[in-house]
Amino acid sequence: MERIDFLATDGIILNGFIYKSEKQNNNIENVENNINNKKIVLAVHGMSSNCFKNRDEIIAKKLNENGIDYFCFNNRGSELVKYIRKNINGKKEKHLGGTTYEDVLEGYEDIVGAILKLEELGYKEIYLQGHSLGCTKIVYTYNELKDEEDKILERIKGVILLSLIDIPSTLKIYLRDKFNTYLDLAEEKEKSGLKNELMPKDAFIHPISVKSFLRYARDNKEIDFAKYCEDNNFEKLNNIDCPIMMRWGNNNEMILQKADELVELLNKKITNDKKDISYIDGADHGYHDKEEILAEQILKFINS
Repeated sequence: MERIDFLATDGIILNGFIYKSEKQNNNIENVENNINNKKIVLAVHGMSSNCFKNRDEIIAKKLNENGIDYFCFNNRGSELVKYIRKNINGKKEKHLGGTTYEDVLEGYEDIVGAILKLEELGYKEIYLQGHSLGCTKIVYTYNELKDEEDKILERIKGVILLSLIDIPSTLKIYLRDKFNTYLDLAEEKEKSGLKNELMPKDAFIHPISVKSFLRYARDNKEIDFAKYCEDNNFEKLNNIDCPIMMRWGNNNEMILQKADELVELLNKKITNDKKDISYIDGADHGYHDKEEILAEQILKFINS
């Protein structure tokens, strides 16, 4: 493992770890070819998570054994609450961060910063892997880069989405008749300039600020693309041109349908001819005790 420090494109200071494959990095042919074919998976974690998951270590080990590097980093939404620091022209600024205070759209800045850092390190083939909210950030980022016709998309050789969930719909079902009450409360606090105040504890599955709650509950146009229903054409997902892998579990997974029904729907609606959409029997939202199976499937997807 090697610690990597880098900047998001808006100056937020981030860091993570590259698990390096001895097989890949000791390959003389790679060195002579300016490591043009070095492969790496860039992993984006979910809500209140971090880059120290057992799942990351197991996937990294499997990929390393097969000549592929693995980079996982702590984005600005890691953990529940923390200070994040911004470097602007050498001047350091401190801001509230963590899942409680993050704006999910700013994940774009983190992911693009990570891609640019990997480019700087010589990686030419990058696979974007997200888990849960990390999937949302990846799909949003990919679509933004495509709209901008950014050439760094040429580096993205595949997208791996692990447990992509429909956050706006899930939140409405979780809160039921309390949804509008909490939305009204959040809007009142917003008008009073109290966007960093916390919402009541049962408004979300963990502590959340007014501004973050409003992103999921109201200002969600850019991230409300995972409506798992027949009349959704899944435009944002179908905009992904490179091969796409999607996985869920069927045990306490955070989806509103049965996993087999969701997989059947998406195999019908996703038009990508290099799709690999399925679920892992017995897996939960975090793939606990199923990490080896997941790692094998990710490796198979990359090799295919």
